[in-house]
Amino acid sequence: MYDLYESPLCSRYASEEMKKLFSMRTRIVTWRRLWVSLAKAEHALGLPVTEEQVRELEENIENIDFDAAAAREKEVRHDVMAHVYAYGLAAPSAAGIIHLGATSCYVTDNADLVLFREALSYVRKGLLQVMANLASFAARTKALPTLGYTHYQPAQPVTVGKRAALWLQDFAMDLEELDFCVETMKFLGSRGTTGTEASFMALFEGAADKIDEMNRMIAADFGFGRCFPVSGQTYPRKQDSRILDVLSAIAQSAYRMANDIRLLQHDRQVEEPFEKNQIGSSAMPYKRNPMRSERICSLARYVMSDAMNAPMTASVQWLERTLDDSANRRISLPEGFLAVDAILRIAANVTEGLVVNEKIVEKTLADYLPFLATENIMMESVKRGGDRQQLHERIRECSMKATARLKNGEDPALLGELAACPEFGMTREELEALLDPARYIGRCPEQVDRYLAELEPVLRGLKTESRELSV
Repeated sequence: MYDLYESPLCSRYASEEMKKLFSMRTRIVTWRRLWVSLAKAEHALGLPVTEEQVRELEENIENIDFDAAAAREKEVRHDVMAHVYAYGLAAPSAAGIIHLGATSCYVTDNADLVLFREALSYVRKGLLQVMANLASFAARTKALPTLGYTHYQPAQPVTVGKRAALWLQDFAMDLEELDFCVETMKFLGSRGTTGTEASFMALFEGAADKIDEMNRMIAADFGFGRCFPVSGQTYPRKQDSRILDVLSAIAQSAYRMANDIRLLQHDRQVEEPFEKNQIGSSAMPYKRNPMRSERICSLARYVMSDAMNAPMTASVQWLERTLDDSANRRISLPEGFLAVDAILRIAANVTEGLVVNEKIVEKTLADYLPFLATENIMMESVKRGGDRQQLHERIRECSMKATARLKNGEDPALLGELAACPEFGMTREELEALLDPARYIGRCPEQVDRYLAELEPVLRGLKTESRELSV
């Protein structure tokens, strides 16, 4: 196994469930289920397919000779016909009716739709887990004041929980997109080589209603309520764009959150989990690198770039069909799912164990709060009879000096300097009373409470499961 390349998505990052979902066995089993469904519908609608043949196909869905299929594909250069052949070996009495009236995209495209929908369902569970973790974290820290930033420069205070609610809201928007994508997904059905259903018009001797019923029956077997109204040989490749757009959206949200955590960990305010025996650096034993958040960002960049494959493919579908989509789709769609699966697993681990260094948070805010509170100080001084313009100038002068001291690594000492100015008419104690951080966080706790209440129906009943973190 060490002599050949193996995708890190399989060896390091994605879950066993997602890897099994996109395995060759699951794909071929799904093809066989589609062949059984087609044969069953054709039998029910009067075509020369017997009940015994359908039963033999059903009994051999899992009986796959991959070696025989591989040998046949090497000979005929066609993967679908190779597996028609292998299925016929397992179910010899039905060999002559497998794939009757169908084209290759009947199994390849419909199977993809089935697998993608299942994969989106699994991604949804991971997304909800991250959201539940963030909701719990936001609730715990909704009133904990922290320095806010705009342009990554100190700004008006917020709370730790309010910031987490911003991350949570991004993921909630992704959930809405995912649900819309799944709810509106349609089935291809069996439409023939150019989507005209001409082969079935011949088989059913022009009985169009039987063709429609056949497609309804097959779609229902796989839980789809609708087929695409029209198609070429394939389902519209814009469906793939929708799917990869959802995966990209999740990656964008995860990147934003993980990047914020990396910035905060640099300032020692908030940190991702760090295991007892974890090594942060091979050369610097003291290091505590945000390696999980960095990994989220790394994988997220891959997914966002991967999502460009679908629109480029959808835009060049020549007329009814071209095959230059096949190799691209075999890679871009499964790997997009594997990468997002990994992102969400890591994100679940990070959000479950976020550490807030409250003393650092408090000190960082305390360093800047006198600057942020100057407007309130000025207003209070005006109430006591001060001259607004004179006070403004005095604050400007004192602030410039304090900023210079801060940049020189010294205590800015802004509050003491303002207290020494008789124009303000306030003691040091009175000025400090105006620096209660809770006075400057606005409606943060209320906003968090209201938003969590809004999300409660979405998260209600979610069974939290610990997810194993990939190496």
